[in-house]
Amino acid sequence: MKAIVSPLSPFARKVRVTLLETGLSDRVALENVSTSALESNPVLVAANPLGKLPALLREDGPMICDSRVICRYLDSLSGGRLYPEARIWEVLTLEALADGVMEAAVLMAYEHRLRPEEKVFPEWVEAQWAKAARTLSVIDARWMSHLAGPLDAAQIALGCALGYIDLRHGARNWREGNVDLAAWYEAFSARPAMQATVPA
Repeated sequence: MKAIVSPLSPFARKVRVTLLETGLSDRVALENVSTSALESNPVLVAANPLGKLPALLREDGPMICDSRVICRYLDSLSGGRLYPEARIWEVLTLEALADGVMEAAVLMAYEHRLRPEEKVFPEWVEAQWAKAARTLSVIDARWMSHLAGPLDAAQIALGCALGYIDLRHGARNWREGNVDLAAWYEAFSARPAMQATVPA
């Protein structure tokens, strides 16, 4: 199998961390591509017509796209530890929240990187940040007992989302007011799979 990824994509990082945590990294080759919201890489488009990262190419079936779908597929090959049936709705819900934070943070980065400074829409940027900040506050208030449990896909997604905020939006102090979440992330980001996938 081959995964089409990019070192800076938080969605691709989810897949890369999942490969390491499930022990499947030897079975999936990584192909790093450069792409942008304005012009998709031809290799990526050949794999996924949406031109979105990541994409997984399989020898025995059609391609799989979307980080949530890919991570669940990879987990199915390794025993289902990251999507445990006993907590499946909590895992899927928290993963969706983390992906929403990721999406808001990516859109903020696009607004600043793709527009001339005089055409940046600051109210729109702040609206995206409000979504992310509000969600992180809810996670800090209501989800810490889940985060204290065994490793799952939601934790991986959240770790990648927070890492991306630190990378692209370091001036946004998401840790303020989220003391428990900040402490969790400090410990989680030290995991070998997270350290091995830190964006360069």
